Amino acid sequence: MLKAICSRKELSDSAYYECVSDIIDAPEIKRLQDITHHISTTRYQHCVNVSYYGFIICRKLKLDARSAARAGLMHDMFYYDRKEFNSMREKGQLRHSAKHSFVASENAALITEISEKERDMIEKHMWPMTRPMPRFKETYIITFVDKYCAVLEFCVPKVRKFVSKNKTI
Repeated sequence: MLKAICSRKELSDSAYYECVSDIIDAPEIKRLQDITHHISTTRYQHCVNVSYYGFIICRKLKLDARSAARAGLMHDMFYYDRKEFNSMREKGQLRHSAKHSFVASENAALITEISEKERDMIEKHMWPMTRPMPRFKETYIITFVDKYCAVLEFCVPKVRKFVSKNKTI
């Protein structure tokens, strides 16, 4: 069952899924299911969350929802340990927060053709850590949605745990 955080909607039978159906089962994307991300989720689930909510917002605003869905799904497609990377980096080398988006863009280009807009969304989703500024409205949306989903991924499990712990019968 494919769902985004805080959503009850089954995504595999939706307009959203039509945008990503050719890449969502790629081994390179599925590999993200084995990597913990934001403590309580996987990198795969985080990418699905960003992809789905980016799609929804762009569609409501009559922007390029398809590109947002695809870029959102691939925006964190890197496979190294970010803590290890930061601890081993040399002086002057980019920190993980600025570098991983470029690694993700290169990995995305290996599994599908990505448009200039999709590349901008993937490479600049960490703006302002990345330079230059985003070129497209959709990039700002993916940037915002990425942060929003990260907050949900940190907080929702804690809220659920708190509610279930304090539930009266």
